Amino acid sequence: MTPTPVSALVTGDAIIGGTVRQLWDVDDEFDLFSTPPPTRPRRRVPGRHAALSRRAPWESRYVRRLLIGDLLVGLGAGALAFEVRFGQTVTSYNRVYLLLSVLLPVVLVGMLALHRTYEGRFLYVGTEEYQRVIRSGLSLIAAAAIVSYAFDLPTARFYVLVALPVATGSTLVVRFVARKRLHRARGRGDCLRRVVVVGHELAVVHITRQLRRERYHGLEVVGACLPAGGDGDVGLPVYGTFDDVADAVDVAAADTVIVLSCPELDGHALRRLAWRLERDEVDLIVASALVDVAGDRTTIRPVDGLPMLHVEHPRLVGGARVVKEIVDRVGAALLLALLSPLLLTLAVRIRRDSPGPVFFRQVRVGRDGQRFVIYKFRSMYLDAEARLAEVRHLNEHDGVLFKVRDDPRVTPVGRWLRRLSLDELPQLLNVLRGQMSLVGPRPPLPEEVAAYPDDVRRRLAVKPGMTGLWQVSGRSDLPWEEAVRLDLRYVENWSLSFDLVIMARTVSAVARSAGAY
Repeated sequence: MTPTPVSALVTGDAIIGGTVRQLWDVDDEFDLFSTPPPTRPRRRVPGRHAALSRRAPWESRYVRRLLIGDLLVGLGAGALAFEVRFGQTVTSYNRVYLLLSVLLPVVLVGMLALHRTYEGRFLYVGTEEYQRVIRSGLSLIAAAAIVSYAFDLPTARFYVLVALPVATGSTLVVRFVARKRLHRARGRGDCLRRVVVVGHELAVVHITRQLRRERYHGLEVVGACLPAGGDGDVGLPVYGTFDDVADAVDVAAADTVIVLSCPELDGHALRRLAWRLERDEVDLIVASALVDVAGDRTTIRPVDGLPMLHVEHPRLVGGARVVKEIVDRVGAALLLALLSPLLLTLAVRIRRDSPGPVFFRQVRVGRDGQRFVIYKFRSMYLDAEARLAEVRHLNEHDGVLFKVRDDPRVTPVGRWLRRLSLDELPQLLNVLRGQMSLVGPRPPLPEEVAAYPDDVRRRLAVKPGMTGLWQVSGRSDLPWEEAVRLDLRYVENWSLSFDLVIMARTVSAVARSAGAY
């Protein structure tokens, strides 16, 4: 396919943006938005502020719904706190708290706006939005304490301790639900940004494939600009060369440009392109050559006018790891205590279903290549290993994994144990003993590790987990290369908040039995 000169095509008007967005994160829902993706360029309204004309209709609607939701959350939190602390009787003493309950929605929204939780760059994907909501809540609590102390005001502490934490927690829930529904809408093809990708053929194909696979990012690739002299075979409309990017935006009715790492576009060329896109209110995203490195590990530091991308080392040691270790041990102990009736019931069912032990033991490889014995509820017949040869041809997985849907070696009880991931519960013993973590990469077999290339051995830098990014993203339905990429992404970007997100997604994945067989 030969790149078509933009000058030979009919041009239109360009659209939105001027902000730099970050590609990252995580998944699924949004019925509130039925607006289809834009198929025509949106014209700027003369005299209208750029921040307003830059947003697509669904973006403005999304922010408005967040604003309304936050106001309702504030009103509900204030009413709940007043009811719990003072009941339904209004007196001269609690009248001021009734006024505070009425003002709380406005104060809450003001603090959220101050922490920029309504800006598009922090919405839609990633954990930054949630972190800013939490900081807003902490700021409200701190402000209440400071004002009370500074003016020596008698404060109903219980009212404050109910209103502000409830408001913060409810705001997080509202935004989580809104985002999940938005991701579902994007999976249907709605609420998408139209993107022109600029770069070399292989890089363009790779980013296009990734964005199509992870639709929740909301970026729909509609065309490309390639270097002069290339073959142009990228499976996309090619709108010209690197010199034609600004015009390609008009032709493709795009609102976003992604520039991939390529030597032809130096700093001066990028600056000129940014100026042109700024004039037309088109978003510019510059992708570095880094792979699966989250935004919180990167910092842009200007050096003599040149933005330098500083990459922090992953947090594989230190205080945060100690906290993770404590959370793992305490969490495993609590879960074992709470789930003991269920564990006992499952053990009885397994013994009655087929002859053999309750637990299945197998050697796996943990952090730094250390071997340990993993525990699972037995879900196969005793002769499963002896019958492996007769089912090996049924393997549905590539790479070093062996997975068979409807494996005849699985017992009747074992099928629903696997479907609900209940066979994994005894691994809480491994977590309690410090051999595994609640969240981490999949624990591999020794023969799998022996076949690992050097890059894949990076998975062994952390403890394997009962659940992980791979498990909540499709499990056995994923190809081997994608499973490895997700595990490496976790290793490189681990954080406590990331663990919490994965654990929350685990509940949904188990309920849907996604990739479990």
